Parts: sequence; C-alpha cells; structure tokens
Amino acid sequence: MKKNVILLALVTLLVSCGSFSSLNSGTSINANEKFVLGSNPHGNFRTHLKNDGSTTLLVYQEPNDGGTHSPITLKPTESTFIKTDKNTALVIENTETKMGYVTLKVTGDLNLGMAFQKNTKTK
Repeated sequence: MKKNVILLALVTLLVSCGSFSSLNSGTSINANEKFVLGSNPHGNFRTHLKNDGSTTLLVYQEPNDGGTHSPITLKPTESTFIKTDKNTALVIENTETKMGYVTLKVTGDLNLGMAFQKNTKTK
C-alpha cells in the first residue's frame, strides 16, 4: 500500500510539472489593437492559436530588428500552428471594430514579453 501511495505521488508530481512546459492563455484583443508576444530577446517558440471570436485576425511575425513577414489571416473558429524564430515577435492584430478573442498554447522558450498596442496601420 505504501508503495502505491508513493508511486501515485510521483506520477502526480511528474504530470503536474509537465504543465509548466507550456503557456496556455485565453486572450481578448480590443478593437483596433494588437497583442505582441516576444518583443524581447528570446529563443525559438511555437504557438498553436485558435480564433475564438467573431472578428478576423491578422497574425504575422515581426523580428526585433525590424520588418514583418509570414502574414496569416485567421477567420473566426480557424486555428493555426506557427513556429517563431528567436528574437522575433508574434503579432496578433485585430483590425475590426469589436473585441477579438484568441486561445494560445505556446511551447519552447517561454521567457516572452507580452504587450497590447494600438494599431498604427493596417497590414
């Protein structure tokens, strides 16, 4: 019996520690704003995102030294998987006039800065 309790405690510990290897977030993005993930120095990361709102979202990558690339238009209920290079931000832009919602699961380097910003222009 004692061995079973110890084994159960060990399995529970291992399973619970596995949940720290990813970042899971339900994120709301105001109208005409963007959510920027990883605008700081960091390593590679991977993101599974799902558009849970009724707005169309523009998703693209923005290297910290300038420029943008790999734009994706994500319609409501659509999901995608994006690999982001080191020192590159993942930008999720809501260009519509109502709130947008996205679910994120991020793995890899999780030392990522996060910020909301006003849209400066439409891509």
